Amino acid sequence: MTIPTSMQAIVAREPGGPDVLTLVERAVPEPGPGQVLLRVLAAGVNRPDIMQREGRAKPARGATDVLGLEACGEVVACGAGVERFAPGSRVMALLPGGGYAPWCVALAEHCLPVHASLDDAQAGALPEGLFTVWHNLFELGGLKLGETVLIHGAAGGIGTLALRLAHAAGAIAIATAGRDDRLDALRAMGAAVALNYRDTDFGAACREATGGRGADVVLDMVGGDYVRRNLDALAFGGRHVSLSFLQGSQVEVELLTLMQKQLSLHSSTLRPQSDAEKTRMARAIERHVLPLVATGRVGPRLHRSLPLAQAADAHRLLESGDVFGKLVLVP
Repeated sequence: MTIPTSMQAIVAREPGGPDVLTLVERAVPEPGPGQVLLRVLAAGVNRPDIMQREGRAKPARGATDVLGLEACGEVVACGAGVERFAPGSRVMALLPGGGYAPWCVALAEHCLPVHASLDDAQAGALPEGLFTVWHNLFELGGLKLGETVLIHGAAGGIGTLALRLAHAAGAIAIATAGRDDRLDALRAMGAAVALNYRDTDFGAACREATGGRGADVVLDMVGGDYVRRNLDALAFGGRHVSLSFLQGSQVEVELLTLMQKQLSLHSSTLRPQSDAEKTRMARAIERHVLPLVATGRVGPRLHRSLPLAQAADAHRLLESGDVFGKLVLVP
């Protein structure tokens, strides 16, 4: 394959709304030691991309300013020391940036093999979610067989994947969404209870579904006043895991509730994790999760694919709240 020397990639020319996203001419990156060069086949669109576009999140030191934290791609060249993959391999990669482009580099240790049952768009929608859900729901949250998990934002890209993984792991999932027309689909994906948070008390629903105990784990993407309500919905010894804070990061926590119910609070974000930690997660995902992906028990729910040049439209769509699952960009 002939590799060009230049490409058009998407960057935010300044902090702001979707209109600041623009195509710019960039050199095709060369893979360094431990890296692979990918011909991007599909790249996932995520809320951290929006935060970077708005100036609320910065690329890691030394990382490209091209947006995009995950991609499916074909390996076309390998840097020194790469043994896991060879040119021609199809992989899905967790990236520090660079996915919104026809070519990107990734650490080989942060790439996962793509099963033949997944098309390019599905594979491009998976890496960031797999790392996020595995680490937060199972490593930090400690979700186990037979336990109950309350998943907020269950219709989003992370939420739909968390629901499928929780169901596949034998947990009882209670899913919240903001629209009635999504509840049946959430039940079909494995939710034992699916409810509209706008008109239903999710704490009462948790207690009813568990014989009064409450949920063992809450996966929260809302923040704000939801944290207090989530703690009330947790069972004795429950674990609260924060992934985002759409309603604000400033929260009030009643320590007496934590102490009396022996609750624990957890949170994390992927981008600041060390390369070694991401490598550790990747090997755990290969061992525990990819077999479920291969059998079709776990996978992304795709809402729509758009051309790379329409990245601004993808951001507008994600911000509108009308996305059920994941968006991907195709160069």
